[in-house]
Amino acid sequence: MTDTDFLTATRTFYDTVAEDYAAQFRDGLAKRPLDLAVLTGFAGLVAANGADGEVADLGCGPGWTTAHFAALGLPVFGLDLSESMVAIARRTYPQLRFEQGSMLELDLPDGVLSGVVSFYSSIHTPTDRLPGLFAEFLRVLAPGGHLLLAFQVGDRPRHLDRPYGHPVSLDFRRRRPETMTDLLSAAGFALVSRTVREADADLEETAPQAFLIARKPA
Repeated sequence: MTDTDFLTATRTFYDTVAEDYAAQFRDGLAKRPLDLAVLTGFAGLVAANGADGEVADLGCGPGWTTAHFAALGLPVFGLDLSESMVAIARRTYPQLRFEQGSMLELDLPDGVLSGVVSFYSSIHTPTDRLPGLFAEFLRVLAPGGHLLLAFQVGDRPRHLDRPYGHPVSLDFRRRRPETMTDLLSAAGFALVSRTVREADADLEETAPQAFLIARKPA
């Protein structure tokens, strides 16, 4: 699959399901207190580092995580590949900044961000593209800046076909924390924290959830 194929498939999928997705999961963070604890801990690390750069919420979707970080006092903006997701985020949080674009090629100078968040947004990136993705995250972070990476744990992707009755499909890739840690290390990151929680049956989760926090060396 070429970059164009991968990006087009992902963009088309989320443009198609955006409104249904936002309606179904609008209270998702409130139902995940352990996930919120990770987000809050990440925000604390960014604030304690004392840098004055922004935090980029890459693959922000409807903007929920972006808004959470803003409520915690971080200067944050969201970016998403899907025009429809960005429209929902702007409509829901008009006081915040949201942009459309690809996290594989960020329109940002080197070393300008205090934090990068990829909250379940790398799960559609082909495995052979992850080194380039993590290199891009490292590039835009200031020395000492932090990265938060969330994903589902597993070895086989979940294929979602015709969600909400729409004629689209997409693979949701699951990965091993140790594999992702190795890739982050190879890109130049230093691991700060690794958290894995079990799947929550009440939330209809089918795989454990992993959260990695890594730091760009000063």
